[in-house]
Amino acid sequence: MDTLVDIADKTITGDALLTQRKLAQYIVEDRLAHYVFTAKDNQLSLAQDIRLAFENPKAADFSEPYTLAHGRIESRSIWTSTLLNDYLDFPFVGQIFAIQRHSIDKKSGKETKDIAYGLTSHSPMSANAEQVLKFNRDHWGVESHHYLLDWNWNEDRCTIRKGHGPENITCLRRFATGLIKSISKDSVAATIEKLARNVRRVFDYLRMTDNSRKIVLRCQSQ
Repeated sequence: MDTLVDIADKTITGDALLTQRKLAQYIVEDRLAHYVFTAKDNQLSLAQDIRLAFENPKAADFSEPYTLAHGRIESRSIWTSTLLNDYLDFPFVGQIFAIQRHSIDKKSGKETKDIAYGLTSHSPMSANAEQVLKFNRDHWGVESHHYLLDWNWNEDRCTIRKGHGPENITCLRRFATGLIKSISKDSVAATIEKLARNVRRVFDYLRMTDNSRKIVLRCQSQ
């Protein structure tokens, strides 16, 4: 019995490590899905060709409004093109794209601009510039979540393997991370360090002691 998850008509996103011809062909031809991949120097000629296509960009095809998050004012703009569809040595290319992230640090005023390049099997008809940008943002939102779990809890180095242990410990880590983010004004890492030095605070965070509310409020103000 085929136990593969049905991904037909879904969009599979991946960072540069997954930007491989065989994988792209498998996703589109065998699984009837779409891909959105990042192009970096591990596929040097591919990345260079896409960079060259956007060397002198005109107005962006779509730009997000500026938003404030994590102490930064940010906006992303995207340019797309179908000019290399028949040129690139990569299967089922529907369009290429360049995404620029413009970030301003609220405290220092320092500005940074980063540009990422990529390609997708979506044609402009099946995914316009705004949709391609959303695919990219959603991908890195998931990546940042996994990075948070790994950085703070060493998830990738966890040796729990048996039964439902891996799923259970991941649920506990996510619960703890969510609880910390909802209560503490500090970063997750800084709060974990504080709690490790004072185990009593763990019970206060879980509202398991009589003076939980008082101490939790004190933690918020520190």
